Amino acid sequence: MTMALDAEADRSDEALLALYARGDRAAARILTLRLTPRVLSLAQRMLGDVGEAEDVAQEAMLKLWKIAPDWRTGEAQVSTWLYRVASNLCTDRLRRRRGLGLDDVFGAGVEPPDDDPGIETRLEEAERAAALQAALEDLPERQRQAVVLRHLEGLSNPQIAAVMDIGVEAVESLTARGKRALATRLIGRRAELGLSDGT
Repeated sequence: MTMALDAEADRSDEALLALYARGDRAAARILTLRLTPRVLSLAQRMLGDVGEAEDVAQEAMLKLWKIAPDWRTGEAQVSTWLYRVASNLCTDRLRRRRGLGLDDVFGAGVEPPDDDPGIETRLEEAERAAALQAALEDLPERQRQAVVLRHLEGLSNPQIAAVMDIGVEAVESLTARGKRALATRLIGRRAELGLSDGT
């Protein structure tokens, strides 16, 4: 069965996964376009490395395609399941990395954004992103995961609880502790990073 992309774009992730399981390539394309950027973003924030994040996103999507025929409707949201898989893959990679210095983890630095802003703005944004990534890297793994999912990926606390397989109160505690730790790590650099008290 072939479908027009625009006609099926409003279908749920679960419906698209079911269509893919029955051999519908267009459904797989829509689901890939919908979910891969989210997983890639999560992996980049957790790992701080674009290449590794791309590997994680690809591996997570492959796991989704493999499980598609056995997917049990109503047990979990596809996106929540995928975030959990990607988070676990990132955690595995971070555990293998232990012992490396920040330069080894982050490489030569952060790639600046496109040419639209001026060079000073781009450098300032890159420095802020690098400072945030370094501060995130200093957090314990579970705090980092909760903060990234909540404040950078925009998941709700119940969604995060499902991804991390913990209670909502534990999510709230992890994100609160993580935010406090980030603030503590970055407070001394506010002026250096060009942040005002209201930023």
